[in-house]
Amino acid sequence: MTQDEDVAALEAQECWRRLAGQELGRLVTHVGEVFDIFPVNYVVDGETVLFRTAEGSKLFELTANSEVLFEVDHHTPQDAWSVVVRGHAERLETSEEVARADALPLTPWIPTLKYNYVRVVPSSVSGRAFHRGPEPDRYGVQEY
Repeated sequence: MTQDEDVAALEAQECWRRLAGQELGRLVTHVGEVFDIFPVNYVVDGETVLFRTAEGSKLFELTANSEVLFEVDHHTPQDAWSVVVRGHAERLETSEEVARADALPLTPWIPTLKYNYVRVVPSSVSGRAFHRGPEPDRYGVQEY
């Protein structure tokens, strides 16, 4: 099997299907020269990602610069995949938005109060799937 057969690009619909099957991702923020990465539990809502957060550095950074990356991956002994959502984050503001979000299956993993809902609205979504296997022999006889 060649390297090209071991890595496959995922179509957008397949990316969203895989995102919907997980609940823990990583949010990457960028303010000035500082990048941060935060693990967040989330839910897919349509073709957006929704998470809750408390007041603090994450919410502050999203206010200072709403451009974010959101990444989720998964692996088994045979396969792995990774999906990246590029977009911007927006805090839900209206009572209608919050009421709708409250009806989604999204609760904090740790016993903290997280009153702020944030939606990641994508500008693009991309993903790759990988077939896992042993590393090829690096020191054997090379074919020419």
